[in-house]
Amino acid sequence: MEASSWDALRKQARRLEAQLDDQMIAYRKLVSMKSDGSENDIESDIERSLKQLQQVNSQMQTWVSSGGSEVLSHTLTRHMEILQDLTQEFYRLRSSLRVKQQHASLLDLRDFDRAKFDVEEASDSADQALLREQAAISRSTGQMDNVISQAQATLGSLMTQRSTFGGITTKISNVSSRLPTINHVLSSIRRKKSMDTIILSLVASVCAFLIFIYWLSK
Repeated sequence: MEASSWDALRKQARRLEAQLDDQMIAYRKLVSMKSDGSENDIESDIERSLKQLQQVNSQMQTWVSSGGSEVLSHTLTRHMEILQDLTQEFYRLRSSLRVKQQHASLLDLRDFDRAKFDVEEASDSADQALLREQAAISRSTGQMDNVISQAQATLGSLMTQRSTFGGITTKISNVSSRLPTINHVLSSIRRKKSMDTIILSLVASVCAFLIFIYWLSK
């Protein structure tokens, strides 16, 4: 076995180790920053370099196993330790990046859910406001119906009283021709009848106005 082959392997191992150092520096910066999707390319490059260094170390181990000196064995051990450290550091950084990406994904999902909830809440508020307005209109309409019903009942009562007073007036008029002394009483009744007529006219006007307002509100 030629020493040049061992030297070539060592030179290749040192080159790959330096290359991995540069790649790991870039990867650490990427992990500390917001993910933009470029980590996949760097991870692939690091995995390829680690695999190549593993192959070189295996070739060096074959060299040492075939009769290399203790110095060569010590050198191989150092290169294998470097490979192990780089591999562990890469796995640690990649795991940290995955946790960071998952956390960012959860935050984005929470923001989306919050925005969706705000839209739904605004829609529900609008629906509730519309329902409240409809309920208020229904209550107002019901109150108007009650007022109109009371006015109609009062009008019917006054009409009945008018009919009664009309019959009484007719009877008193028949008697007055024979009893002139009750003319004063008759005059008082006529005045009351005139007052009732005025009241009846006012009530009828109010009822007509309320009915007109009611139909406008429908």
